[in-house]
Amino acid sequence: MKVRLSTATLTLAAVLAGCGGVDLEAIASTAPARVGEAAPAFTLVDSTGRTHSLADFAGKTVVLEWTNHDCPFVKKHYGADNMQGQQRAATGDEVVWLTVNSSAPGQQGHVDGARAEQIRTEARAAQTAYLLDPAGATGRAYGAVTTPHMYVIDPTGVLRYAGAIDSIPSANPGDIATATQYVPQALAELAAGQAVSVPVTRPYGCAVKYAN
Repeated sequence: MKVRLSTATLTLAAVLAGCGGVDLEAIASTAPARVGEAAPAFTLVDSTGRTHSLADFAGKTVVLEWTNHDCPFVKKHYGADNMQGQQRAATGDEVVWLTVNSSAPGQQGHVDGARAEQIRTEARAAQTAYLLDPAGATGRAYGAVTTPHMYVIDPTGVLRYAGAIDSIPSANPGDIATATQYVPQALAELAAGQAVSVPVTRPYGCAVKYAN
């Protein structure tokens, strides 16, 4: 099944993000990532200096989470322990959870390895690895336009979910309890051998701060 992020989806994301001069539609429209097709390969260095490739995780379900610790929408989910809770549950079920930072040097949210490790520790995060993508190549390959922006890849390497973390596009932590959490829903359906019932949703958050 081929599902593309629609223009309406990207427009909403841009409005919510206050994206300035970032051309979100151009990024997503040129991304090779399509739900129902093979997820784009990548190789990135993590916050500890270790190199990870998507191919390293063949046979496992993989979650990709785009992040910017200065973004209010990211703070919503980390401040409420929602993101860390999802990370703990997923990795406890042997799902690989990769947090990706595509903020370019000089842009909001950009971090080096040491700062990324500090952020992980302070947040008590439980992802498998925090990957650094300062050139933005991986972010652009996936069409990541907001933080957070979530993706789920099945054990065969096929992209099965792309979109928002949940169903209520706000920066209010009080909305989390009543929102549909799309990643746990997709992971549960995949684990049960079922198709992902909601494969694409509208991402919301802050614009990914790519290099111009």
